[in-house]
Amino acid sequence: MKIKDLQNKKIAMLGFGIENYALVKYILNKKISCEITVCDSRSKNELSERYNGLNKFDVFSRSVKLRGRPLDKKIIWQFGKNYDKNLEKFDILFRSPGWPLFCPNIQKFLKEKKNKLKTDILSSSTQLFFDLCPTKNIIGVTGTKGKGTTASLIYEILKNASKKVWLGGNIGVAPFDFLAKIKKTDWVILELSSFQLEDIATSPRVSVITNLYPEHLAPADPNNPNYHKTLAKYWQAKMNIFKSQSKKDFLIINKKLESKIKNQKSKKLSFSYSDKQADCYFINKDTIKSHDSLFTIHTSLLGEHNKENIAVAIEVAKIVKVKQKIIKKTIADFKGLPHRLELARECRGVKYYDDSFSTTPESTIIALKSFNQPIIILLGGADKGADFSQLAKETKKQCKFIILLNGVGTQRIEQELIKTGFSIEKIKTFFNINQAIKFASKIAVSGDAILLSTACASFGMFKNYKERGNLFKQAVKNCC
Repeated sequence: MKIKDLQNKKIAMLGFGIENYALVKYILNKKISCEITVCDSRSKNELSERYNGLNKFDVFSRSVKLRGRPLDKKIIWQFGKNYDKNLEKFDILFRSPGWPLFCPNIQKFLKEKKNKLKTDILSSSTQLFFDLCPTKNIIGVTGTKGKGTTASLIYEILKNASKKVWLGGNIGVAPFDFLAKIKKTDWVILELSSFQLEDIATSPRVSVITNLYPEHLAPADPNNPNYHKTLAKYWQAKMNIFKSQSKKDFLIINKKLESKIKNQKSKKLSFSYSDKQADCYFINKDTIKSHDSLFTIHTSLLGEHNKENIAVAIEVAKIVKVKQKIIKKTIADFKGLPHRLELARECRGVKYYDDSFSTTPESTIIALKSFNQPIIILLGGADKGADFSQLAKETKKQCKFIILLNGVGTQRIEQELIKTGFSIEKIKTFFNINQAIKFASKIAVSGDAILLSTACASFGMFKNYKERGNLFKQAVKNCC
């Protein structure tokens, strides 16, 4: 799709998160004559900052025409209980990642438009960014966990190599906020979620899959109710990051997923173990070992999983032909991202770690294996359809006390812990994180680690994982 294809169209923005907000601003800056309807379940007051942010574009101008007729409004707002009704009246839908493709009203829309190509009528800001981006030097990073850390490290390496590079996507920066500034020779790093990938028809020049664990198998966020009905559908969404690649492109993927990609019978990708000529690079223990000299001593990132993330970044840097000394220095200086096994504070010999980003049992298990000291762990929250049985076993092995934060998933975790024989006297539930940290600090002794790694989504007690992590840090500060 080209930007001119939006001319004289009736467009619906399904959801008004940061991505569609940036897209609307881009369209308005380009002065495209079209009618935009924002469809969102939230109220005008809840979206007031973005609503007011469009005032400077004179969205009620009468100078614009749609299909030869004067247009009273460039933007129409569709809030409330009927926010997603009558989609068939639009020419094009731009779906937010949180908006399910299986939504009945989207399916009705597609049925009404059956004589058109799906990508012409149902798109997303991610797909349109790929369509419009001036450079083909796009590096896409996905995976259940580690994609933000990996994308950020790649960005830092390329920046230190004096490349003009941009970072956006699921990491919290909408690519349309910087699209107009991108030059043909620039590099773009995109962190891509499964929801951003599930309906794209374009793949990056360099694609990365860090790992795959069960995730997003049930709705958790009330404002973004999208989920994958099966683990197979979750993997299918992830695969779009490489399905449209050619032999000139590159795929870097965890070795554990090799059988999954070979089963795809792709004619475009060659799967070789040659480090110099292969289109596909597998990250395994041997790869990590070969890079030991670059990061074993220098990096401050905890855990074997971060060694995999670093190895991925090194392989990408090699493809881009970055010098080894630049890679080494960047890794040495890289501190990681907030809320990912982040040392929040050390007080009276007790270390407090913020791993709020771990919203699955698998990522919490990985976090637990990063420590060799006694752990007091904070678990629990919203339920995303995960299996907590293995988490309970690992927790029993490594934790001296368990603090549960209230939520639907919390009850299931407690049940699994009891099944393992974990002492009920060493489990305590809290409805307030300040009280939880105060209690943890009282029972901790020098040499212990207090770890916020909940294995659950934050919704319920908190707005999101960032708020949960920030409140944890503040509670720690108040206790020490």
